[in-house]
Amino acid sequence: MTIRPILTVPNPILREISKPVDAVTDETRKLMDDMLETMYAAPGIGLAAIQIGVPLQVIVMDLARDGEPPQVKYFVNPEILEDVEDEVPYDEGCLSVPDVYETIDRPERVKITYLDYNGERVTEWAEGLYAVCIQHEMDHLKGVVFIDYLSRLKRDRAVKKVVKAEKLKAAG
Repeated sequence: MTIRPILTVPNPILREISKPVDAVTDETRKLMDDMLETMYAAPGIGLAAIQIGVPLQVIVMDLARDGEPPQVKYFVNPEILEDVEDEVPYDEGCLSVPDVYETIDRPERVKITYLDYNGERVTEWAEGLYAVCIQHEMDHLKGVVFIDYLSRLKRDRAVKKVVKAEKLKAAG
C-alpha cells in the first residue's frame, strides 16, 4: 500500500466530477487500499478518490473510535436513494481543508446503494455520523467541498488559512 498526497483547496482538481467505475477490479482494490492507508496516515475518517487526484467514484471510510476495532467500509459508485427531511447540524472537517471546522446541516438519515470492496451491491440506511460522512464524501464526487455550504466570507477565510499553512509548510 502507498500513502498518496492529499490535494487541498483551492486545487482545481477537487472541483472535477468523478466518473463511475466500470467494475471493481484488482486495480480498483489497490486504489482503495492506498486510499485507506492515506486516510489513516492523515489521520481522517473518510476519503474520496478525487482527494488524491483520481477522478473516480470511490470512497473509503472508517468511523471506529480510538480503541475500537477498525470498521472499514468501501464505496464504489455510491448513490443516495432516499433521505429524510430532518436535518442535523454537525461540526465537519475535511482532509482537503486541514484545520478548518464548520457546522453544516445535512439529512440525518440517507438510504444509500454502492458496490463494496468485492463488487457486491449493498443497499442500506446510514444515520448519525455515518450519514454525515457518506454525504460529505459523496459531495467530493460531485466536485463539492464542505466549505461550499458556508458564506462567501467564511469560505474565503478557510481557503486563505489553508493556502497560508501550505506556504509555511513548504518554506519550513
